[in-house]
Amino acid sequence: MTNPTFKGVTVAIAGGAGFVGSNLAKMLLKEDIKKLILVDNLLSADMANVPNDPRVEFIPRSITNPEVLERLPDDLDYAYQLTTFHGNQSSIADPMRDHMHNNYTSLSMFHRLSQIKNLKKVVYAAAACAVAEKTYGEATATDEEAPVSLFHDSPYSVSKIIGELYGNYYWKQENLPFVKARFMNVYGPGEILGAGRWRGTVHTIWRNVTPTFIFKSLHEEALPLDDEGRTSRDFIFVEDMARGLMAAALHGKPSEAYNLASGKETTIRELAETINRLTGNPTPVELKPRRPWDSSGNRFGSAAKAERDLGFKAEVGIEDGLQRTVEWTRENMDVIKRCMAQHVHFVPDAQRYL
Repeated sequence: MTNPTFKGVTVAIAGGAGFVGSNLAKMLLKEDIKKLILVDNLLSADMANVPNDPRVEFIPRSITNPEVLERLPDDLDYAYQLTTFHGNQSSIADPMRDHMHNNYTSLSMFHRLSQIKNLKKVVYAAAACAVAEKTYGEATATDEEAPVSLFHDSPYSVSKIIGELYGNYYWKQENLPFVKARFMNVYGPGEILGAGRWRGTVHTIWRNVTPTFIFKSLHEEALPLDDEGRTSRDFIFVEDMARGLMAAALHGKPSEAYNLASGKETTIRELAETINRLTGNPTPVELKPRRPWDSSGNRFGSAAKAERDLGFKAEVGIEDGLQRTVEWTRENMDVIKRCMAQHVHFVPDAQRYL
């Protein structure tokens, strides 16, 4: 039996203009695919990330829209559900919007995809943080069989688990070829601070830790370290994540979960100090107390199952990945500041960067 490839296939990505979705799209376009359908309502994304290619059909609407769902062709080969209401803090501020943009999107998409009988695979962006053991001591690598708690720190985390449950239901009842790709902390080029519409908190601008730290470091600011930077994460470069998502579609077994991880633990303080060294930021870090809602502690993922079953292994080390992300941020500062400028009436402090 020959190995499956993406040559000549049709792929749909919900969340295709987002950070991870757009990097995946660009990598898929190198694989001689037939057609790429990108669906994104641009809630937390920007048109700058949409590839300019005749094989791309971009639909700037929500995947929950019935007309959009009907536009998904019956000869669709692969699909990705990457939409999200970004991220923990925004979900805490507005749990109802989190429900609509996370839970309802997954349910709507899986229901429609279950009607496409020749679909080869649908890959769901699950969250490793929703299953990882929380510890403030020495962490051990979380594998795919880790137990799921019924107590979570944010509606975002709850939503990610619910997405897995909906997918499992459609796999069991409708034979949906559903694969769970559990994300670690993805970073890299294409994550635009301020991209999209106002989402209720300052984290509309200040997104994940890596792009925020790089931007502030380039402006010679003190990087704020919650819990004095002692917490740790598994950081994976976005191009590695895109390769992992492709491997999950081609080789993943329906109903199975796979960590897409570097398998390496990095403390937030180590991350900050590396970024400051790469940017030449002379300002010392700022030590702060733990966030009251956050009990996530120290964690990283086991990469063993994905390497064994998918043939996937992260290739880009954090030093190289951060250097490439710093360079991308410098080169795309105009786009970043344009997106930030959309929200200065909500976040007046951002005015000083524009």
